[in-house]
This record gives sequence, structure tokens and C-alpha cells, in this order.
Amino acid sequence: MKKRGTAGGAGRFLRRCAAGILAFLGLWMAAGAAGLSPPDFRQASAAQAGDEPIPFLRRLLLGESALVAQWASGREAAAKPEETSPEEADEEQNLEAVTPDKVEERTISGGAGYVNGGGISLFNRTEKTVDLAAVAAAGTSLSFLPAAQGPQVLIIHTHGTESFARDGTEPYTETGTAHTTDSSYNIIRVGDEIARIFEEQGISVLHDREFYDYPSYNGAYDRSRAAIEGYLAQYPTIRMVLDIHRDALVGSDGTIYKPVLQVDGVKTAQVMLLVGSDDAGASFPDWTEHLALAMEIQEQMNALWPGLARPITLRTARFNQQLTKGSLLVEVGSHGNTLEEVLAGARLFARAAGQVIRSHETAG
Repeated sequence: MKKRGTAGGAGRFLRRCAAGILAFLGLWMAAGAAGLSPPDFRQASAAQAGDEPIPFLRRLLLGESALVAQWASGREAAAKPEETSPEEADEEQNLEAVTPDKVEERTISGGAGYVNGGGISLFNRTEKTVDLAAVAAAGTSLSFLPAAQGPQVLIIHTHGTESFARDGTEPYTETGTAHTTDSSYNIIRVGDEIARIFEEQGISVLHDREFYDYPSYNGAYDRSRAAIEGYLAQYPTIRMVLDIHRDALVGSDGTIYKPVLQVDGVKTAQVMLLVGSDDAGASFPDWTEHLALAMEIQEQMNALWPGLARPITLRTARFNQQLTKGSLLVEVGSHGNTLEEVLAGARLFARAAGQVIRSHETAG
């Protein structure tokens, strides 16, 4: 009797194992059918969102499981790119050095696996169904007071030490791979260029050049949020907060992807707009207005310089965008781009975004 009981227990165990395997395979097949195929490369730089983690099951279905990523390694290049989840953000500090033999130039555009419509392309990282036409029709209630009444735009850098590919001539010291506190060579220099172009267009700008990711990377979004809240209290005319970053696109084989195109013979980094949402559970009732604004800017960029804008990315976390009607996260190039390429992209982004800002100005 004892022997039969042991055999019965073993049978139940095997049946449970089989059921678990079948359930996993079902999820696996559902992910593929839904177009949630794991990616060709990983976006890392905007990841650290603090208190809004992505649940494990969602990460699994969105390609953030090593097992699923391995399964997808043979899929076509049109598959959705992978993005580091908030709890994996420290990977940004452990990037491998950029060497020419690892870099692949690519102009990233929409296609299979993206939401496309009306000239807009969206990489949807959430579980929401997005109707681009409906978002565009609803638009945004964003409006700017005249520049004479006070600052209209705040530029900030949650990850201010982010830097770029080096060609051996830069005199700065790195604080980590593709990171430096020398603001002549990091993303803060890019913010300077965007601010300069805005000011040339008559837009009043504040540029926060502080570091929120150094000496500690963790908690950077909490620290930048406190700073933004302080600026908004001091300058109530601010309507737009642009958090300027550079991306980090690394394939599973170590290839570094460099988003770039030629504009009038100049090698220029592509620009990606990132919009947060309430999909992780935090309150963000007007996120669609931010998406509508991003769509306006993407359309303007690509109308002036076709291919300049990468597809907009919609994420589950808020990235502090709940603080104003006009907050966006802007990724200019990647750590595979050179500073000059990124500055070229930043100038064009600022000209396009400046036109959109001016179109939303009121008479005061």
C-alpha cells in the first residue's frame, strides 16, 4: 500500500509538472500571437522609474525574460525592441565600451510590431489599446503664456552623466562606461544646445544642469521630481518639462545599435519621444494629452526631416510626466552615437518642437 501511495504521489507530481509546462507554452504562444515578440535590442537609459515596477508576468510577455528572448533570437528584425524594466535599471551603469567593430548604424522606423497610422508610429510597451486617430482628434489642452511673462519650458536631465561614443580625442574622464560628470561632453551639453535653439525662436527656457544620477544612480527620478516640483512652484508659467536623455541600444550578442540618418550630408542622431502612462497603477489621468503632444512633435520632425524621429515609445510608468500637461522624455541618439551626431539631432528636434510650442502660445 505504501508503495502504491508513493507511485500515486509521483503520478500526481508528473501531472502537475505537465500542466505547468502546458500553461507556460500557452502563454508563450499567446505572446507570439499578440505580436509581443521579444526584441532585437534593448533600450536601457530611461528605465529607472522608482516605485512603478513592471509585474513579472507582463515582463515575461513583453520579452524581458531571458528564456523568451532566447526563443526569439531567430525572429526577424521587425520584432519589437526590448526595453529594460525599472528594476533592471542598474544595467545602464554596466555598459560595455563602444568599439567600432561592435557598432551597427541603423535608421529606426515603424513597421511590423508597431502601432502605425496617419504618419505616426508608436512602440506600445503597455497593455493598453491605442487609437492614434482618436488621440490626435482629442488633442491636448496645453497652452503657453507669452515668453515675456516668464519661463515656458524647463529642461532637466534625470540621468545627467549620460555620455556618448568616444573617438579618442575627448579630454574628459569617464565616471563609468558612456557616463561622465564633465558637462561639456555629457547629455547636459545636449540640453544646452536645445535651450539655445529654443531661445533663438523666442521661447523662454530654464535649463537645470544638476546631476540627479550621481553619485547614486538609484533614486534619480525621485530626486529630479523634487527639483521639478520646486521649479513649478517658483515659476508657475512653466508648461513643458523636457527630460533629455540619450538611449542605450545593445543586442543580445553585444552589438551596439546607433540610430542615425543623413540630413543634408550630415550624420545626425535620431530622436525618440517617450510618453508615460498609468498602466503600472499610478495616477496619470491625462497621459493621452502627452501622447497627443508627442505625436505633434514627431509629425513636425518628420515633415521637416523625414526619418529624424524614431517611433514614439509608450511606457507603463509615469517618468514624472504627471507634473505638467506638457512633460515628455526625449532620447537623443544612443551611447553608440558621437556627441557631434547627437548635437545635430538635438538642434533639429529643438527647431521642430519650438514650432509646436509657438503654435500653442496664447495671447496672454
